[in-house]
Amino acid sequence: MASLGDIGLSAAINLLSAFVFLVAFAILRIQPINDRVYFPKWYMKGLRSSPLHSRAFVGKFVNLDFTSYVKFLNWMPAALQMPEPELIDHAGLDSAVYLRIYLLGLKIFVPIAFLAFSVMVPVNWTNNTLARSNLTYSSIDKLSISNIPLGSNRFWTHLVMAYAFTFWTCYILKREYEVVATMRLHFLASQRRRPDQFTVIVRNVPPDADESVSELVEHFFLVNHPDHYLTHQVVYNAKKLSSLVAKKKKMQNWLDYYQLKHSRNQSARPTKRTGFLGLCGSKVDAMEFYITEIDKLSKDIELEREKVVQNPKSIMPAAFVSFRTRWGAAVCAQTQQTKNPTIWLTEWAPEPRDVYWDNMAIPYVSLTIRRLIIFVAFFFLTFFFMIPIAFVQSLANIEGIEKAAPFLKPFIEINFIKSLIQGFLPGIALKLFLIFLPTILMIMSRFEGFISLSGLERRAATRYYIFQFINVFLGSIITGSAFQQLDKFINQSANQIPKTVGVSIPMKATFFITYIMVDGWAGCAGEILRLKPLIFFHLKNFFLVKTDKDREEAMDPGTIGFNTGEPQIQLYFLLGLVYAVVTPFLLPYIIVFFGFAYVVYRHQIINVYNQEYESAAAFWPDVHGRIIFALVISQLLLMGLMSTKEAANSTPLLIALPVLTIWFHIFCKGRYEPAFIKHPLQEAMMKDTLERAREPNFNLKEFLQNAYIHPVFKGDEDNDSEVMSEGWEQEPAVVQTKRQSRRSTPLPSKHSGSVSPSSHSLHES
Repeated sequence: MASLGDIGLSAAINLLSAFVFLVAFAILRIQPINDRVYFPKWYMKGLRSSPLHSRAFVGKFVNLDFTSYVKFLNWMPAALQMPEPELIDHAGLDSAVYLRIYLLGLKIFVPIAFLAFSVMVPVNWTNNTLARSNLTYSSIDKLSISNIPLGSNRFWTHLVMAYAFTFWTCYILKREYEVVATMRLHFLASQRRRPDQFTVIVRNVPPDADESVSELVEHFFLVNHPDHYLTHQVVYNAKKLSSLVAKKKKMQNWLDYYQLKHSRNQSARPTKRTGFLGLCGSKVDAMEFYITEIDKLSKDIELEREKVVQNPKSIMPAAFVSFRTRWGAAVCAQTQQTKNPTIWLTEWAPEPRDVYWDNMAIPYVSLTIRRLIIFVAFFFLTFFFMIPIAFVQSLANIEGIEKAAPFLKPFIEINFIKSLIQGFLPGIALKLFLIFLPTILMIMSRFEGFISLSGLERRAATRYYIFQFINVFLGSIITGSAFQQLDKFINQSANQIPKTVGVSIPMKATFFITYIMVDGWAGCAGEILRLKPLIFFHLKNFFLVKTDKDREEAMDPGTIGFNTGEPQIQLYFLLGLVYAVVTPFLLPYIIVFFGFAYVVYRHQIINVYNQEYESAAAFWPDVHGRIIFALVISQLLLMGLMSTKEAANSTPLLIALPVLTIWFHIFCKGRYEPAFIKHPLQEAMMKDTLERAREPNFNLKEFLQNAYIHPVFKGDEDNDSEVMSEGWEQEPAVVQTKRQSRRSTPLPSKHSGSVSPSSHSLHES
């Protein structure tokens, strides 16, 4: 077992690592050559220009202003200066609310830590239970519940603290839920006009022998939403077209490069070889070669585009349907369209940036099968991943290393090396094994068929949290192989599981403290250093960058990574709530993480990350639900632990805690969650009325007509989108059809220049 000295050494190592990372960042960020790596967001907004153009040769690479090195930590106060409303305008509501998760951690755990160290630590420390036993223990164990004798009345302190911590956590959660819900509604109400406010996506359009999907959609909404339907865009399966467009862009980039090269040296035209990777084959004029290739691809793209539009098999039974008002869109998105609940399914359309086009072509009927396959695959991934984790964890300790490599025993027994292994290696080993997990989970989410990037990330985040809970939390607490653990859980009664895990929790406090320091402290410092993007940017800039477009792509900062970041934060909430009563000594480490991470990620959101989409904080119910889950787990495990301590009088009173917590969750779900799922009709009507008064002549149809066209139909050239835009401009003209159901639309269309059949002609027919 590790002592306080070992923990202190581990803390010193991780603090030193974090400090080295921060100093390296402070120096690298002020070098002109790295400006695009550490401030890419301002370049993408067009508010920052490269310092390389206006400096002497040496000054382009090295910052010669030595006063800036003295102020190497000024990025911290600068990161905190931007007010939240300005931050929302700059980075979006998603980013601002994401930062509030870190603040939520501070609001919950700072008062809890103060109370725990004031009350529980003295109660635990003033016992001699461990000293009188023959057990091996550490100094940390003396501060934990393990130092309380069996059947002691002191357990009443832990019971009262469990209630206090639960009530405080629920109070903060309710207040934060209310604030975020208000922020979301205000954001949606005050936001400028966006296509998704007027658009729903309809799926599972039933087939019809007489009409195309486009005609079906038009007729259905003209009949059922006659006063509000404006236009629609069907969904195409354009995967082959996408690959052709991508290939053309690549060729165009090479042409730009050679044209730039020729403009710098007009005495000789650039050449290239036509063979593999340009290393073999005949030598040709590079510009003429790419001009010819681009012309061929343009013709192929045009043919494929016509084929996609004209081929009925390329049209999916789905469409984006836009309305004249937000009110009309809200009614359609939040109601059942027919008596058959399996067809004409409507939901709010993602904003155009949020649409994941690759999944739009997946038939709706296959989604259930896909999700069943992924459920089974995730189950096996979760439990079989325990095998390598258990193996590495067994090696990442003194006994495991000595058993695997006996010749290292004299070296390992040196006090410094021993402390280094116990305080640093387990956390690093676990972190390394989790590197590839997010990619695997995102692939699973894509296969499931989610049609928005936010939906993909939220599902991947849920799975990542489940995986962390089972493998990192439970897997690290319970010893033995994955199959032994699974067999142990299957063959024991459900009420024994909290007991089994609860007994092991105090013994694993040291491991989780080291994990928090490695992953939380050093990890956050490594995040702000951006070592991998820094190296890759300079490698791409030196070897691959040919044009300004290439440089922009090399500078791409990526996003905040909700699918990995939020579940990782939730693991700290889980550890904090579980150990608050059991081993309060862990709480300061979590507080340091939340405070440090808040500053780091605020800086990154302001200067680095590019907002890929805006969901208006739609993820907050997931955040709230996972903290509630962590709270209930902490209560159940405390009940299991207390039941082994012969605290018969106090333990039964803990049963009320999970009941009250679940009731609180149900209350919050009913009170605040609708703001994240539905859009109030009153708010929609108010916004519509204000806009009509301010802009009575605004052409909404023109605003919406290209919003939900597949990106491959929006080429660089103006004529690239002609085929698709024609469909929007002609909607919703009357379509000549054999269907008798057309008679259910007897009135002239209010939405187009054409006229429906008159009632007279209907009677004649």
